[in-house]
Amino acid sequence: MSRILVVGKEFELQELAQQIGQQIFMADCLADAVNLTETITPDLVLFDHHFGPDCFRQFHNETHKNLINAPIIVVGSEDSYANSSSEFICAGAHSYLCDRHNYSRLQEIANQIESKLGNIKAKIDTSRYFVEDLAASTGMVGHSKAIIETLKMINLVANSRCNPILIVGETGTGKELAAKAIHIIRHPNLEFIDVNCASLTENLLESELFGHVKGAFTGADREKIGLLELAGSGTIFLDEISEIPLELQAKLLRVLQEKTFRKVGGIKNIECNATIIVSSNRNLLQDVRANRFRRDLYYRLNIVPISIAPLRSPERKDDIELLAEYFLKTSTICPEKNNKIISLTKFSIEALQNHIWPGNVRELRNVIDRAILLETTDKIGLNSIILDSPESAQPSDSSTISQLDSFSLAKAERELIFSALEETNWQKTKAASLLGITRATLYAKVKQYNIERDSHFTRESQREFPAATAVLPVTVS
Repeated sequence: MSRILVVGKEFELQELAQQIGQQIFMADCLADAVNLTETITPDLVLFDHHFGPDCFRQFHNETHKNLINAPIIVVGSEDSYANSSSEFICAGAHSYLCDRHNYSRLQEIANQIESKLGNIKAKIDTSRYFVEDLAASTGMVGHSKAIIETLKMINLVANSRCNPILIVGETGTGKELAAKAIHIIRHPNLEFIDVNCASLTENLLESELFGHVKGAFTGADREKIGLLELAGSGTIFLDEISEIPLELQAKLLRVLQEKTFRKVGGIKNIECNATIIVSSNRNLLQDVRANRFRRDLYYRLNIVPISIAPLRSPERKDDIELLAEYFLKTSTICPEKNNKIISLTKFSIEALQNHIWPGNVRELRNVIDRAILLETTDKIGLNSIILDSPESAQPSDSSTISQLDSFSLAKAERELIFSALEETNWQKTKAASLLGITRATLYAKVKQYNIERDSHFTRESQREFPAATAVLPVTVS
């Protein structure tokens, strides 16, 4: 297991998670646990039974509402097993571990989970979605010019001695995948540790990175090894470096320059041998000018930056259909629908291609997961594609904003129906299939809009509203 989230306050749970996980994240309250699941997307959650079934239900409902599908193991005790295990299982827990020292049983459960997911993925040939083995091993889907250029830069930097390494790109573009690709080339058999700098407070982030000595601050009842030390000669990935406070930026700069650091409250220098990869979704140079980011740290990081294009860019837009198909084939959000939904309709693909994607690849994956849950046929149609409104998408082109603001959903919907009918030579069964709606729904829409074969309103509206498909998924039903 790569990422494990521990929801609980006891150190025993952390020790338990360390037996099977590579990266351990701790949350001692429900709100932090929900926020962390959205931030890190864990592979497994260990949940302390002391929170009780009601809190578990709340956590389970919140994570599933956010389309996070990590299995949850409730960790209890022998005296609590008989009374509450069944209640947790009924509420959605994958398993109940009655003995928090039973490492072998936890490993057995983890193996079962991984085996189930592995069987699902093993049946699917995904080779056509990747341009090379490196892309496949890290999950970087795409054949576009932008992806090819990114992979070239990854290979160039990874095969050099460049350290630190800066990766820039909007939220959801795949910065962590690029970091893992560098790690695979440079340190394939060593530790890869990632830290989301935006999800931790300044004090907690400092303690996580550098570690602390016993008694360094209130509550430091034992010595803690920091992630910089834990990474050894492997890789540590600092995601969203722009969120680190200025004081901590100075300490990080010292690590980059001197290759040593001290634990919080410590006096001994510890050598840092790890490759340090950092990422940002903001323009760091603008942050420097606004005094939000240290100038000296910026120039220390900005050696050979790797830039990842947003999904809406012309150089990457060709990958949208490929990504949608890949997410459809590899999604585990609804196992009972595996291999039953085989493709997307033409018009649903057009809707995806016309969307602005402020959340990039991550947003697209969520849209496809949601569509799988909603779809009742063997093809994902417009009914199941739910996209953010143009207002929330914040497009960069002002002309696009004015064009979408002047949109009439009714005009756009009837234009799309008319186009589908014309394309199928007015065979309503084929048109309904193309639109991803039922034949009865199509008849109702044709009657509602008084659509006739010789009508000309659609051609006129096409000149007035050229980007009609961008918002249709919300309304066609």
